[in-house]
Amino acid sequence: MDQNFVDIESNEAQSIGFDFKGFLFKSLNLWKSILLCIIVALVVAYLINVRKQNIYKLDSLITVESDQNPFFTANTSISFNWGGVSGKVGKVMTSIKTRSHNELVIDSLKYYIQYLEEGKYRKIDIYRASPFKFEIDINKPQVLNYPIRIIYKNEKEFEIFTNFESVSRSAQNYSDKSYVNVSVPLGEFRKTIKFGEPFELSFISGKIVLKPHNNFSSDDQYFLKFLKFDNVVSSYQNNIKIESFNASASSVLKLSLLGNNKNKIADFLNATTSILSRTELERKNLYATNTIKFIDSSLGAVDKDLKAVTDRMNTFRKQNKVFDLDDEILQLSEKLKDFQKQKEEARSKLTYLNSLENYLLTKTDYSKIAAPTSVGINEMNILSSVSKITNLSIERQNLENSTKEGSVLLTEIDSRIDAEKNVLLETARATKETINYQLNSINRNAAVIESKLNELPEDQQEYLKIQRDLDISQEAYNIYMTKRGEAAIVKAANVSDITVIDEAKDIGNAPVGPRKSLNYMLALIAGFFTPMFLIFVIFLLDNTIHGSDEVLKLSNIPILGLIGKYKYKNNLVVYEKPKSAVAESFRAIRSSLQFLFKQNASPTRANTLMITSSVSGEGKTFTSINIATVYALSDKKTILVGLDLRKPKIFDDFNITNEKGAVNYLIGESTLDEITTNTHIENLDLITSGPIPPNPSELLMSNKLKELISTLKDNYDMIILDTPPLGLVTDALELVQYADTSIFMVRLDYTKKGMLQLVNAKYRSGELKNLSFVLNFYRHKSNHNYGYGYGYGYGYGYGYGVYGNAYHEKDKRSFMGRLKNFFGRS
Repeated sequence: MDQNFVDIESNEAQSIGFDFKGFLFKSLNLWKSILLCIIVALVVAYLINVRKQNIYKLDSLITVESDQNPFFTANTSISFNWGGVSGKVGKVMTSIKTRSHNELVIDSLKYYIQYLEEGKYRKIDIYRASPFKFEIDINKPQVLNYPIRIIYKNEKEFEIFTNFESVSRSAQNYSDKSYVNVSVPLGEFRKTIKFGEPFELSFISGKIVLKPHNNFSSDDQYFLKFLKFDNVVSSYQNNIKIESFNASASSVLKLSLLGNNKNKIADFLNATTSILSRTELERKNLYATNTIKFIDSSLGAVDKDLKAVTDRMNTFRKQNKVFDLDDEILQLSEKLKDFQKQKEEARSKLTYLNSLENYLLTKTDYSKIAAPTSVGINEMNILSSVSKITNLSIERQNLENSTKEGSVLLTEIDSRIDAEKNVLLETARATKETINYQLNSINRNAAVIESKLNELPEDQQEYLKIQRDLDISQEAYNIYMTKRGEAAIVKAANVSDITVIDEAKDIGNAPVGPRKSLNYMLALIAGFFTPMFLIFVIFLLDNTIHGSDEVLKLSNIPILGLIGKYKYKNNLVVYEKPKSAVAESFRAIRSSLQFLFKQNASPTRANTLMITSSVSGEGKTFTSINIATVYALSDKKTILVGLDLRKPKIFDDFNITNEKGAVNYLIGESTLDEITTNTHIENLDLITSGPIPPNPSELLMSNKLKELISTLKDNYDMIILDTPPLGLVTDALELVQYADTSIFMVRLDYTKKGMLQLVNAKYRSGELKNLSFVLNFYRHKSNHNYGYGYGYGYGYGYGYGVYGNAYHEKDKRSFMGRLKNFFGRS
């Protein structure tokens, strides 16, 4: 017995922890539920796949180069700094992601207009496949986010159909992108309009033109839908991707875009490269454009001066006779002219530098500074500073489109612009001082020559002065015209630094989404692991006993037999259904009990069997009645004693009352013969519990019970004691002394595991002796009751019930009942 106690404690210790094998077999038992979840998940994945639109991906390749202008040579007097490739690649990548650039692309393609066709699951964007084209009136508001149906009437007419649910809708004017609320017709609205004729309604304005070779018919369902301009721009701005094509070719960029319509993707990518190339060329020509504007503004004044001097010369020639001057005077006049020319050049430089200084101090956009070489300034410091501050200003404009004001990038570039501006201002002041010094020297030299020429007659002096002014003005005009021509040639010959290598094109690209195989795989995983997780949680929290394997793990008390689940109108299954599998199970238990009685009981006295359980509802009374029945049917004089004084039950199945029973005998109110009932089953007598007493425990401890059991042993071959539940009251412990062996009922999927620990404790303490388990509501599952050994005859009994169906009554349940039972198994 001590060894048994040690084994029980060892089993309890082993039962602590997670039973992985039990969880595995629990999952296998629920394979139908898991399979159903997988099927449901796959069906959901299928419905998602067929309802989702295909997603396509197209791309294009562009290269960013620093192209040298073919007309820009070392002899060109106007210098333009075109910049390097490394900085331009970053600027191009930034420009493509800017809002201003994407607004230009969306505006050019009019992607805020959707051409829709009614599909099986949704309205489909057909874009170019539409049989008609809508020419929008951008100056009129168009209703937003409402599909307007276009119905074909005949070759000349179509019908606009709407069914608004309110009298006011939001609309947008695409000329200035403003939003307004417009009045719309409530309910169904139809209007017939001719193709190609402009029309104006409160919610849509423009004209619809039929495309040639269209297949438009009245059965088709086509729609026009207008989207918010800002939303469309944001969508493409966020979705377009740009990256370096490979590490070895850093100047080659790859543009890619995802979408549902391949033609729409291709047009957007090609339009974005075209507009990008155009805007980059405009930025590249900005320096030359500013120079031309500056020369044009200066050229007007020079031309005016030239005309005035020419008029003076003509007037002088008319009023005075022509005379010849000697060579010495002409040489002096030529020298004076050179000095005056130098003086004009110096003044032009000073004017440019003063204008530059004022521009830097009063303006914030430094991208419109003219080239210093346009007025003959060739100092490298000034040329370099003007070029740097212009490039930095353009770079800041690019950043403004993609970066919030106050960001670190803008702060950094502003500091660089301020630093370069301060350098340029200091350089300009120093250059002005140098030019002023040169101008003073020129004035002194010119004054010497003018003093010599003042000795000539007045008419000769006047003639020489007018001639010098005429020559200087003509040369100044010629210089400006030459420089303007150079700038115009440079601008006209310019090419964009962005070149398309491979434009976007639909070449039958397969869809990249939805990833149907991945969806099915995810559905398979979700369909499998979701029920597995639920089973795991239930298994982890479950503290009921589900199989013989768990009983064997929790206790070393032997299992005497198994009783299958059998639905019947009463508890007399063995008597009324002798060929059932359950009846065979009780016969197997009877065989096992005979082996136990031979070991424990006296051969001259009747065998006493006590049947108890942990709580009510575990089959204690059912088992008591049917074990008594199998003994009675084997010609054993048997008596069933109902000692569950708190909740008597056994009298109902025998159609007798509970007015008199064991309680009446124990209190001395009735004799044994008066409480004993002969049942309709041969060899089976019955003593019911009788009225419920106020002190059941005290009655079971009285000597009258001992006297009763002793008398019964003398008169019967088999005594069955139906006792109260052991887990609820201690009455059953008082009856152990009268039993040769005891049965503890375990109902699968009902009895708690903690109750077996209670039984183990009672067994270790000796309060329960010669105890065996009988499992009720047992269902044969070979994968669940792993490790279960057939012994003591109970294996044979149940096996006979399972494999010997020819000897048993057939299941007469309906097809629906058997189908329900199939899916209800766990």
